[in-house]
Amino acid sequence: MTAAQPILLVGYSMRMLAELAVRAGYAVTALDYFGDSDLRALSPSLSLLRDFGGKSYNPTTLTKAARTLAAPSVAYSASFENHPALVAQLAEGRTLLGNPPAVLERVRDPLQLAAALRAGGFNYPETVVAQPDTSLDPNRRWLWKPLRGGGGTGVRRASAGAGRNATTPGVFQERLDGLVCSAAFVADGRRAVLLGLTEQLVGRRAFGVSGYRYCGNLLPPRLPPAAMRRMLREARALADHLTAAFGLRGVNGVDFVWHQGRLWTIEVNPRPSASLELMDSGYNIRVFDAHVRAFSGELPAFDLERAWAHTPAMGKAILFTTPAVRAPDTSDWFARGLRDVPHSGEAIGRGHPVCTLLVSAATPAACLRGLRAKAAQVRSWLVPNPPP
Repeated sequence: MTAAQPILLVGYSMRMLAELAVRAGYAVTALDYFGDSDLRALSPSLSLLRDFGGKSYNPTTLTKAARTLAAPSVAYSASFENHPALVAQLAEGRTLLGNPPAVLERVRDPLQLAAALRAGGFNYPETVVAQPDTSLDPNRRWLWKPLRGGGGTGVRRASAGAGRNATTPGVFQERLDGLVCSAAFVADGRRAVLLGLTEQLVGRRAFGVSGYRYCGNLLPPRLPPAAMRRMLREARALADHLTAAFGLRGVNGVDFVWHQGRLWTIEVNPRPSASLELMDSGYNIRVFDAHVRAFSGELPAFDLERAWAHTPAMGKAILFTTPAVRAPDTSDWFARGLRDVPHSGEAIGRGHPVCTLLVSAATPAACLRGLRAKAAQVRSWLVPNPPP
């Protein structure tokens, strides 16, 4: 595949992947829900919201729209890892630059993931599929998670007695204390190269969310050097094991908790993850090119530990509304370091994303402070927009 061939990018929000693709020299067409202004300035794009009259995100409708677009290859992002049948439809008549449906079915099954991890000697929290009369250990703390969720949406604390009334498809997973982190790696089905480790920002009220909702990343995590080296070793071994066990290809992500000095996998995201733009910019590695080349069996020569020594910390946060708002003139937002920029005058409903904030600083802690300050600044620009 050459960079001149168009690639169709499909998912909930495709600005980041389109930006990484264009930066790597690829021609792309993007199809997502939002159709943000900076995505439209970057590449040809269509959105459910603006071009197909979609009132809410629907991956089935997105797939139908994708089938009307001509492109010899397709790459998907969130939330298609939860919809293997739709991925099969996306791939009809096209080269699939992503894990195929059979791989998605296996790696997103918590019981198959648990078996694979434990067979390799890796840690996985106790996880029980929610069924009527599910029995939970009262001596453990539990979370309830949707079976095919993402971004922490719908995750909540659960008591041991909650299992007796389980009717919605989901799992109960032991809740562990520790730093919530993620790893990104690129794989060729047999081997993997680790691209980065980040601390996840979860439930941060400064960015308009609570509970277990994902809202950003810090690169690297706020840990001392010795802990980072241990995490690096475990994450490399984990990426190799998952790749071999499930035949993962392209860029993938793993969410985990750093608990008592060990890595405990929470889930695998077998598609490009939201933290990649930090690695692409910070480590000067063309992540999208690595994703594409992996499907031809080529992996980059990249040493993450060496990259740390020459890179400042970086941070990313997604800012959500609390009350409904209207965007002001956003024509200069991109130049101010903002991404996923709403259109000038756009109405943004309560609890919806406004934009993405990006900062760099000497330390990840300083990045977090910078993200908070930038979030407060952007909030001051927004215009109240109460519903009629």
